[in-house]
Amino acid sequence: MPVRDPVFDPPFNVVRASHVELGVRDLKRSRAFYVDCLGLLVGDESDDALYLRGVEERNHHSIVLRRSREADVRALGFKLASEADLDRAASWFARRNLPTSFPDVPYQGRTLRTADVFGTPLDLYARMEQAPSMLQKYAAYRGARIQRIDHLNCFTPDVQGAYDFYAELGFRLTEYSETDGADPKLWAVWLQRKGNVHDLAFTNGSGPRLHHVGVWTASVLDIIHICDVMATSGYLANMERGPGRHGISNAFFLYVRDPDGHRIELFTSDYLTVDPDHAPIRWSLTDPQRQTLWGHPAPASWFEQGSLFTGVAPRLPTLAAQPIVAH
Repeated sequence: MPVRDPVFDPPFNVVRASHVELGVRDLKRSRAFYVDCLGLLVGDESDDALYLRGVEERNHHSIVLRRSREADVRALGFKLASEADLDRAASWFARRNLPTSFPDVPYQGRTLRTADVFGTPLDLYARMEQAPSMLQKYAAYRGARIQRIDHLNCFTPDVQGAYDFYAELGFRLTEYSETDGADPKLWAVWLQRKGNVHDLAFTNGSGPRLHHVGVWTASVLDIIHICDVMATSGYLANMERGPGRHGISNAFFLYVRDPDGHRIELFTSDYLTVDPDHAPIRWSLTDPQRQTLWGHPAPASWFEQGSLFTGVAPRLPTLAAQPIVAH
């Protein structure tokens, strides 16, 4: 059976998915999309970088856009509970011959730069500069009125291997899809640390690649509103999929692509998973409602396209199974 028991005493304590750093070719064009259209707040900016956050967030940033020749992904960020956890993480990765360094990262305290077994670049830290919460500064709400980052979703060539790696670090399985038959194989997993459906998810495919960054909106109406905004401000073609509702996670969603093709999911209305005995939900790969409870089916691009991690060559998936797509 591919599903493991949860690890309640991991080697170090990951609090949640924290941020992502994306390489973009044109910061001005990206600023127009993320700030003027989607409504993210600017924490700081320079000629080479733009630091963004949602209205609820007190961390300095949750999305970093950095000027780059290529539209790539520099790192996935996770917040740890303490400096001691950061030291334990460095030792844990070093024992497994995975990279460990402590570069200076703007607005963050000590940051461990490492990678998982597939080469996915990870930044782990315990402290970040703080910013005032804008949650009740309603005049600052724009676009989709994004509250916070929620999750990171990646293609992986080996879902079982990715699940095993992160489960050892205390990521708990909430939902999964797998093949049917006597020897079922995992096709996708949703893993959480903060007590909702996911902080990190993996889908079978050529990887590692970033599939999307999920950001949380307070209501379904926020997502409907950004559809109207995008449709009337020159971004209609950037709306890739939705709005609709997933079977997995119960999330109401809209997927959009930024000017460089990075995918952002606007996301709301999933559920709590904090109970220690919370049992993961299984979905058959032959059930079309796992991906679309209702709404238009996903286009081919949603299954095939993702953002490359800097300097990491993707590998073909070990599992050849294909999901049933909603019609």
